[in-house]
Formats: sequence, structure tokens, C-alpha cells
Amino acid sequence: MTQETQTLDLDAVGGYLAQHLPGFSGPLSASKFETGQSNPTFLLKTPEQNYVLRRKPPGTLLKSAHAVDREFRVQKALAGTDVPVAKMHLLCEDDSVIGSMFYIMEHMDGRNFNDPTMPDVTNEVRGAVIDDMNRVLAALHMVDIDAVGLSDYGPPGNYFQRQVERWSKQYRASETDPVPAMDDLMRLLVEQMPEDDGQRSLVHGDYRLDNMIFEKDGTRCLAVLDWELSTIGHPFADLASVIMQWQMPPGREGRGLAGVDREALGLPSDAEFIARYCERRGLPGIENFGFYLSFCFFRMAAIIQGVLKRALDGNASNPERAMKVGQYVPVFADHGLKALTE
Repeated sequence: MTQETQTLDLDAVGGYLAQHLPGFSGPLSASKFETGQSNPTFLLKTPEQNYVLRRKPPGTLLKSAHAVDREFRVQKALAGTDVPVAKMHLLCEDDSVIGSMFYIMEHMDGRNFNDPTMPDVTNEVRGAVIDDMNRVLAALHMVDIDAVGLSDYGPPGNYFQRQVERWSKQYRASETDPVPAMDDLMRLLVEQMPEDDGQRSLVHGDYRLDNMIFEKDGTRCLAVLDWELSTIGHPFADLASVIMQWQMPPGREGRGLAGVDREALGLPSDAEFIARYCERRGLPGIENFGFYLSFCFFRMAAIIQGVLKRALDGNASNPERAMKVGQYVPVFADHGLKALTE
């Protein structure tokens, strides 16, 4: 679903695309996707072809956040690999055009599942969709980063140490009300940090079902979206991110599988999903998975704290939803603490 055009100068966009995008011709209309809290995303329609525009939000932003230029670069680099991505058309780094950087990509005409229970499809389809989600995740972590030109896409060293430091700073910069569980979680993650095991791969950073487009009438993934948090890091962070999402309550807000009879729906258990991933990557298994899961809860708590802060400052892409999402910060922090102790 979309809502009315918001913070997008269609005359400026149309004029720029007419000059820089081969094959573009107006008239141009636009509607804003409800999803995409961090970077406002618009469906652009012309008589001949549809496109998607993704931009940095207006207003004062946290340093290094909303990096649409990185999103553009990584998706362009992945073209032709086993990781499905939309075609990148152009990147506009000139803030004067619409007030912030943006890029134009192909519009993928497929279907998106916001709810992992996928209530409108059969058990066979559910299982196949999740298995393809698993396949794409394994493929992502086996991309040759040197061959695709992404060896410098993230710094060397202990990924989890770097990420905990980064998101602790981001959290403090956007902190509103005290959350004691978050304070405890940040301290314990530092204390229980595992040694670097040498695994270094491209990671998505927010890998979940609702960031994927699938065939309209099939179960194959057409494109992975929302690469803002991608970097070179540790693959287990992405895997744990999937499991983290599934521990949330089911429904539109939590978009999880907590309490759901997965077997009855044809969905794999956490252990089955992890085992299939390890099989695809040729791994014997994963030790200390609780740390990776805890890290993902922590990072998501820091992210949604930023969403809440933007809503309070009047800069949110979808203010009403941002306020609702922001209330989950203590919930994610509590889950992070629980994952460390189980």
C-alpha cells in the first residue's frame, strides 16, 4: 500500500531524470510506500515504465545514517551474482535537486510478505518461501567480495566489537527516556564479546522476510531490498537477525512467530533453519549462538530508538508508525538480555 506523495518535488525529479536517465519520459506521478521508516521510498509511475526512488530523509540526521549511496553501491555490485537485487539506474548526490541524496532503481513487480505466517498461502508455499530466504542468505555470505569490488565496503577487525561500539554511540545520541535493560545489555555485550573467528563476508544488516520481493505466483526471491545497514562483517549477524525477528509476537506490529505452531503451517523451527543454512555453507554448526542473537536484539533496539527520536523531532518518514515502533525499545533490550543467559 502507498500513501500520498510526501516531501518529494515531482517537477525537480522529473527534470533531473529527463536529463540523466536514458529512456525516461513523463508525465511523472508518485506515491510513497508506507514501509521504509529510515529512508523514504516512492513508487514513480510514467506511461512507459515504473521506477522506485529512495532518498535520505530531510532534516538533521545522525552521522553515517541513511547512507543511500552505500545502498546503491552494494546493489549495483551484486548484479549478476546469486543474490537477487533490483537494477540500479542512477544515484543523485546533488542535494540541491530535491533537498537530499537519492537513487533510482528498477520497480520489482512481485509480492511482499509482511507477516512470516503468510496467512494467505498454502503450507507448501510457506515452506518454499522460507527455504528460498535461506538459500539467498547463504548465497549472500558466499559472495566473493574482492571479485565484486566490495573488499573496502567495511573495515577489518572484529565486526561485533565495531558494531556494538557504533550502535551504543547511535543509541546514546538518540536516547530519550532511560531504559535500564539497554544499559545492562550494552555492558554485557562488551564483557562477553567472542574472539574474532576470521569469518568476513558481505552482510545485509536487516535481513528479514519483509525486506524481500518474491515472484507473484511463485516462491523464488526476485530482490532483497533495504541495504542501508549492509557492510563487510560477520555472517552470523544476518542469520541471528532472522531468528530474532521470529521471536517477536505475530501480527502486523511484531511480525514474528512467537507462540505460533510452525509445524502446522509448514514453517521450519529455528534449529532447522540454522541447520539448513549451515548445510548450504558447509559449516559443522554454530557455537555461542546466544551472543549473536543478543547482539541483533541490541542493534534493533538502537535502530528503533533512532526511529522514535526522529518522530519526536518531526523528521520521521511515517510518524504514527514510528511512535508505535519506538515503544519496542525496552522489549528488544529484554529479549537481548534473555538470549545471553539461555
